[in-house]
Amino acid sequence: MAFERVNGVVLHHKVEGNAAGPTLVFANSLGTDFRIWDAMVADLATDYRIVRYDKRGHGLSEATPSPYAMEDHVADLKALIDHLGLVEPLVVGLSIGGMIAQGLASQHPGVAKGLVLMDTAHRIGSDELWNQRITAIEADGIAAISDQILQRWFTPDFRAPGRPDFVGYSNMLLRTPLAGYLGSCCALRDADYTEATRALTLPVLCIVGDHDGSTPPDLVRSTADLIAGARFDIVENAGHLPCIEQPQATTRLVADFAAEVFGGAGNQ
Repeated sequence: MAFERVNGVVLHHKVEGNAAGPTLVFANSLGTDFRIWDAMVADLATDYRIVRYDKRGHGLSEATPSPYAMEDHVADLKALIDHLGLVEPLVVGLSIGGMIAQGLASQHPGVAKGLVLMDTAHRIGSDELWNQRITAIEADGIAAISDQILQRWFTPDFRAPGRPDFVGYSNMLLRTPLAGYLGSCCALRDADYTEATRALTLPVLCIVGDHDGSTPPDLVRSTADLIAGARFDIVENAGHLPCIEQPQATTRLVADFAAEVFGGAGNQ
């Protein structure tokens, strides 16, 4: 385990894979930690240097008091990239991680060589949706709405009663620090990157699970449509977390795109 204080917050992160290869940086979703990428990393690490981190308030990273702004998350990632000396990584962001990636590319042009925006959008939800969620969690904890969240995250087959991996990912959600979850809900409520994302010019791949109940395919497609030259792909038989439900198909999409962005796997 590696920990570093950057931008005033301690971030848990991991660097692995091919130290001589191009770099992929992974940013996880709301209510998860960087273990959601495990299956993908196992296949990508031969060709790429892999950097994963738990964003502020998630996993083993420090949970500063709520509320957060999306710019806090963006500044955290930029500071980690600077600390690690990463040069033009491809940033893969899921859900709020995808919004962090959009903010990084917009606010710090040239830092990222490209983006993979997975099950995310330029604007996710509404003020009303996020305020209702915040109120429910403040009153009764994440468990009060966990069933609704998990239905959006995973297909019915994955949510089969007693399935061990579903139990594990449910625990990941339920054990998210309350300050981190609420703070990030505030960040999502207040973030609208529509115009900033429309102005992006770097290579972008947008991916979505066909059963995603949090950021449905049409919403993700609308984000791809904002960005000149962006590609859009749907992962079949997956919900909001295709890296968990369909890691092989998702890895193929990321690997093919990374090879194009970097001019061939393993070449800077």
